[in-house]
This record gives sequence, C-alpha cells and structure tokens, in this order.
Amino acid sequence: MIKKILKIFSGRKQTQFITVVSGLPRSGTSMMMNMLEVGGIPPMTDNLRTADSDNPKGYYEYERVKQLPDGDSEWLKGADGRTLKIISALLHHLPTTCRYRIIFMERAVEEVLASQKKMLLRRGEVHDSVSDEELAAMFRKHLQQTEDWLREHQEHVSCLKVSYNAILKEPGPIIGQINTFLGGNLDIAAMDSVVDPTLYRNRRADRENDI
Repeated sequence: MIKKILKIFSGRKQTQFITVVSGLPRSGTSMMMNMLEVGGIPPMTDNLRTADSDNPKGYYEYERVKQLPDGDSEWLKGADGRTLKIISALLHHLPTTCRYRIIFMERAVEEVLASQKKMLLRRGEVHDSVSDEELAAMFRKHLQQTEDWLREHQEHVSCLKVSYNAILKEPGPIIGQINTFLGGNLDIAAMDSVVDPTLYRNRRADRENDI
C-alpha cells in the first residue's frame, strides 16, 4: 500500500511557477533576463528582436506577450519553469490560472526617460508631444497602479523588487535575495559575472559617483 501511494505522488507533476521579469521599459529587465539565464533558468524568447547598441546582450523578448490584452494567453502553458519578460503595463492582463514569481526592476524615473529618449533618437523616432515632466508623472502614477495590482493578486503572484541602481553597485547581496526568492538553486557566481556597470549610461546627475 505504501509503495502504491509513493508511486502515485512521484508521478504527479509538481506545481510550477512562471518567472516573470518586469518593470518600466529601460529599467534593467533585459539585464535581469540575462542574469537568470546564466543562473540556470531558461528564457522564453523568440529572438525576433536582436541585440543592438541599446541592448548589446539582447532584448529577451517574446512577441506574443503583446497579445495578452487580446486574451491570447494559451501559450503561457509553455512558460512553466522558464523566465518571461513582460513590461509592467501588461502585468494585469496575466490570467489567474497560472502562478507567477515576479522580479520587478526599479530604476529612477529620470534615468528611464533619459535612456528611452536616447534609444528613440538613435532610431529617429523621437516624439516631443509630451514633456519629460508629464511623462515622469505618468510613469509614477502607473507604478503606483502596478503596486496596487500586485497587492491585490497575492493569491497567484509573489514579487521581489530589485533596484537596477543597487545591483550595479553591489550585486552580491541582491543576487542572494533573488536566489532565495526563486528556490535557491541558481548559479550565483555566473549571475554575478554578467553584471556590467559599463552599461549604466544614463544615470542621474546626483548618482554619478554611486558605482
């Protein structure tokens, strides 16, 4: 009888989590995806958007993520045990039928705006219809709304906030927190090796000596 019970439980699929890396655009989400990949969690990406000077280590994007607002989420079944990059504006479209571990990247809004503007300039896509002050206010309001959503959906969502600025300054302790949050089996030395402070190119003036 005991052997039969053990056989039943050993054959049962363990509950998996989808590991989501989120945050505002240009907040270090691609860097975190790279860290998790070398740490041992394979990314879910279609490689349609290739590396460039703005993201020399790649974007780690999956195009169908953009279809979440249209109810296209069946593909999430293939994301169990993998990492998926989803910008914060799309988080509330995630179906409650899955469980998520979210690493939420935080970065000074002024730096996000500066990085985004430089990227758009290089692509010839600058839009000046909204001032930096208005955009900053919109981003801060959005981040508060995202914070509220995370609090309301704790049944199927757990979240660890990670400061982009802090992890570039002293990655070790934060990598340890990430490892604990994700189950304790990551290659923390490999993760540390891909943190590259030279990519921190749009820092706020009062943070010039932070790293």
